[in-house]
Amino acid sequence: MSLAISPRKLRSDLYSYSYQEDSKTPLVISVLSSLIERTLARNERISRSYGGFGKTRVFDCREIPDLTIQSYLERIFRYTKAGPSVYVVAYVYIDRFCQNNQGFRISLTNVHRLLITTIMIASKYVEDM
Repeated sequence: MSLAISPRKLRSDLYSYSYQEDSKTPLVISVLSSLIERTLARNERISRSYGGFGKTRVFDCREIPDLTIQSYLERIFRYTKAGPSVYVVAYVYIDRFCQNNQGFRISLTNVHRLLITTIMIASKYVEDM
């Protein structure tokens, strides 16, 4: 008896979701949260090595929100009902934005604003008709 999960089953779990009241958040939320948290940790190490990233930018918050990335994404999911593909596209937008703006680094002061903005734009792109 094999306990391995087939790639097709994993893809199905990652990209599909039914909106029932008792259902859990989709796997893509946890994956995105993990990717963002790793990026934050890497950027924090780089910042400490080079003495910070410089001045505060317009996109930065004055205070760091109390919500973790995971709980923030779960909250967005719960209230917007955006499909899992929206979160994948939002991550692609974040990745492209960071690649095209070499001076920009994701930090605790800008990650929440970055996430809500990219999720909103991705939702418009993916789900609007």
